[in-house]
Amino acid sequence: MKTSELQIEDYNPYYQTYINALGEVSLREELANGLLKFEEFVSYIPHEKLNYAYAEGKWTLAEALLHIIDTERVFQYRALCFSRNDKASFPGFDQDDYVVAANASKRTKESLLEEFVAVRTSSIALFNSFSEADLHKRGVASESPMSVGAVGFILSGHLNHHKRIIEERYL
Repeated sequence: MKTSELQIEDYNPYYQTYINALGEVSLREELANGLLKFEEFVSYIPHEKLNYAYAEGKWTLAEALLHIIDTERVFQYRALCFSRNDKASFPGFDQDDYVVAANASKRTKESLLEEFVAVRTSSIALFNSFSEADLHKRGVASESPMSVGAVGFILSGHLNHHKRIIEERYL
């Protein structure tokens, strides 16, 4: 599936920024490329930057990394449920509540990187298991329709979005 195959009804307009940032890409290739690029990117982050926040009230770098991991897990579960024709309406999640509960200050860069690699590898395996028909299945999350394919593109765009923020504001 390519980004150009998405329909406007495949996702909430809130996610348009993430989709637009990708350009014309193949879903499975972008998920795999994101893993390699982000793994390399995080490996170069100085350890002393993990607990740095660029402004009062902003997340630390470690919290931002955990946010990426948590979001991947939540959206991965949505994709699985939608692909299996689950008719439940999935609630949104409050990213700030998740960050507060995550205890990011107690994590090492290595543990965060290991967890990201595990979660993204799992996402890649999941999306590789989907047929083209599965990618077009839809469910409801955060009171909006969303397709399985859109979930994968949102994950990719979300990762790129936060990588850019980390580059600009944390490093």
